[in-house]
Amino acid sequence: MGHSHSHIGHGHAHGHGHGHHHGHGHSHAPADFGRAFVIGITLNTVFVVVEAVFGYISGSMALVADAGHNLSDVLGLLIAWGASVAAKKPPSARFTYGLKSSTILAAFANAMLLLMAIGAILFETIHRFFDPVEPQGWTMIWVAGVGIAINTITALMFMRGRKHDLNIRGAFLHMAADALVSVGVVVAGAAILLTGVVVIDPIISLVIVAVVAWGTWGLLKDSVKMGLHAVPDGVDEDGVRRFLAAQPGVEGVYDLHIWPMSTTETALTAHLVMPNGHPGDAFLNHLAEELEHHHAIGHVTMQVVQVRKAKGYCA
Repeated sequence: MGHSHSHIGHGHAHGHGHGHHHGHGHSHAPADFGRAFVIGITLNTVFVVVEAVFGYISGSMALVADAGHNLSDVLGLLIAWGASVAAKKPPSARFTYGLKSSTILAAFANAMLLLMAIGAILFETIHRFFDPVEPQGWTMIWVAGVGIAINTITALMFMRGRKHDLNIRGAFLHMAADALVSVGVVVAGAAILLTGVVVIDPIISLVIVAVVAWGTWGLLKDSVKMGLHAVPDGVDEDGVRRFLAAQPGVEGVYDLHIWPMSTTETALTAHLVMPNGHPGDAFLNHLAEELEHHHAIGHVTMQVVQVRKAKGYCA
């Protein structure tokens, strides 16, 4: 057994060193969204102030409520930005992975913020059904029109990152949801001006809430899965296991773990049973490269053992 042990250390250190080093170039770095965050936060903060002031002057509760909701978006953007900055911090003695997984927390926090925004809009909407207010059609149209422009511009800046990075998807969803809310307000304003039917306002609100809730549910579900270290959606666990088991000299693969280190980076650890002993560094380097290019796993740690221990391990 002692012999097998010396191989463990070797396989572990080298597989990890290589996989780790290699992972950085490949992962979708969240770096390039810095400008998008700054522009988005600035535009939205200005809009919140303008909307609150106009809402107060025109006596439109809808506009004041929407300004409050837009403030939650500024907060959402700040959270997502903070996490994407934190994710680039180097590892420390205490946080040996760095702060990468803050992006997972941020996606979860943004899902929670969106749920709170949905709750606030629902509360306001139900209140409107029972106590209809005569909204000012033109003020609604004018202010919401500005909202459409600002939120669409911001959403488009995050559009390309939403597929690869759940944290960016959180920011994108916030903005897209807001653009939708503003479209709804414009439609409601126009319909009220044309028909004088005040109940159109809360009905359109409910439709918007349903659309936003749909997107939020996906974000919440995915961020919880990531937080619980589920295998990321883009990774085929069975395929990875088959790939490792098919390598020359490998008689078994066990203790295979694949988990998200952040919303963009994936890690893997595995024990390979190789009765003929350690195959050398080149073998492990090759495996790390293959896992990165074909399975998008950038941080790989392999442990090579000659004999599989009988108990305490699950296949």
